[in-house]
Amino acid sequence: MEKKLLGVIGGMGPEATDYYYNQVIAHTDAPKDQDHIDMVILSHASMPDRTQAILSGDDQDIIKKLVGDAQTLEAMGVSNIAIPCNTSHYFYEKIQADTKATIINMVEESVKFAVNNFEDVHKIGIMATNGTVKAKVYHQACEALGVEAIIPSEKRQAEVMSLIYEEIKAGLPGDKKKFNRIYEELVKNGCDVVILACTELSVYKKSHEVSERCLDAMDVLVRESIIRSGAEYKE
Repeated sequence: MEKKLLGVIGGMGPEATDYYYNQVIAHTDAPKDQDHIDMVILSHASMPDRTQAILSGDDQDIIKKLVGDAQTLEAMGVSNIAIPCNTSHYFYEKIQADTKATIINMVEESVKFAVNNFEDVHKIGIMATNGTVKAKVYHQACEALGVEAIIPSEKRQAEVMSLIYEEIKAGLPGDKKKFNRIYEELVKNGCDVVILACTELSVYKKSHEVSERCLDAMDVLVRESIIRSGAEYKE
């Protein structure tokens, strides 16, 4: 299969993009350098906060920047674009409308993977930012495949935000007890799978063991990025 150049809109946050890149390398079946995929990573760390843009409704600046980044990558010849940030997928359709390159929809692909690879999935727990939760991007993807999206209680959602913003984005490994309280509540509420729907939670998974019933959306994006770029994915 012919190799295709992959573009990445990163920097949201920088450590999550670093983790994404390392995972692409780790999961590409590449005995030599030339077997890896060619990538252009645009690390836009100064991108406005995605959750704040969604909650405030003041999103024109971030849309302009995301579209600009996609068009910059398109001009460099990329075939596909990966955005290792779940919350930014709220703007997916507006970005995709202004670029010919295919943007990999991490949200839709993650829900699809959960339904196709876990047994008897009826409810999917979503651990995500307030922006992702309010935007209901995972709710819509779940509904399209006939499953129900379940979010944490208000108290546990506050802990999700604390984990993401006060700990992982600040360079801390994240409180395992806090994570477990959120996960256990979702399972108690009938979730068959829990999606780690924030790339900072992917970074958390680097330092902590999580249940087999946790599906990391970043892992799904990595798989899709490799396969769509014409390389072989390895477990």
